[in-house]
Amino acid sequence: MNDKAPQKFTDVLTGKLSSKLPPKLAERAERGPVVATVKLHGAITANPSPVNRGTISLQAVDSALTKAFGHDRLAAVALTINSPGGAATQSALVADRIRGLAEEKKVPVLAFCEDVAASGGYWLACAADEIYAHSTSMVGSVGVVSATFGLNGLLDRIGVERRVYAAGQNKVRLDPFSPEKDDDVQWLRGLQTELHEQFADWVRSRRGKKLSETEELFTGEVWTGKRAQQLGLVDGVGTLRGIVKERFPEAHIVGVEPRKPLLARLSERGSAAGLGAGGSASSLLDALEQRALWSRFGL
Repeated sequence: MNDKAPQKFTDVLTGKLSSKLPPKLAERAERGPVVATVKLHGAITANPSPVNRGTISLQAVDSALTKAFGHDRLAAVALTINSPGGAATQSALVADRIRGLAEEKKVPVLAFCEDVAASGGYWLACAADEIYAHSTSMVGSVGVVSATFGLNGLLDRIGVERRVYAAGQNKVRLDPFSPEKDDDVQWLRGLQTELHEQFADWVRSRRGKKLSETEELFTGEVWTGKRAQQLGLVDGVGTLRGIVKERFPEAHIVGVEPRKPLLARLSERGSAAGLGAGGSASSLLDALEQRALWSRFGL
């Protein structure tokens, strides 16, 4: 009998068991510090799709952030950001969550801007202690935008009469099916101005003296990563692996993914079984809205 056979069987069995270990337990078998990375990719929305994970909200990314900051031997957390922006409140909620975990765990946070870190995407980047971008990245767009349609003429042409009953004279402001009113537009501009000031204050509080206060800094303009560095919006130009290797040479990079939504898991199983998944009208509208956000940056 070959006396090496039992040892070979043990090695194979040990390898298989190790591959089944949860990430946190598997990491204990490795040496050195860890830099956990979290992807913040997609438009920022308060209504994430139960199927598509290509959006950012606190609900969608909280599990990944919690896992990332919970790693053993954590040296830093890296955020890879690729977002054209979106909902202001969700941007602030995710950023606040990042800051809260960073202060609790007392670890530095580094943000890496990919194709776009604009508007709400840049709000997220400012949650980091250091921000890096590629020289070709599009960064900034510190401003507020609202978009809608005026459909009252369409209803007239097709012979449809809209009836709205409301208590409160301002309850149906900016109704797209009614003629636009100057008072409503002024109200919206006042709201946008307030949100814009909050955005600018957040950037100033996070970037401090690094900023080059020019008149164009908070105009909603977007810049390349190279120009953003000159303006102080980012700390440097580089890639995640390059910067991490330089800053944390002994660390290994560990990617952390959020838990998939239930419908996404079911959809994947259906696809694997050769079953088709039909899209709803609301999903199509969501996709068009997200497409419009990306198209502002030529993507």
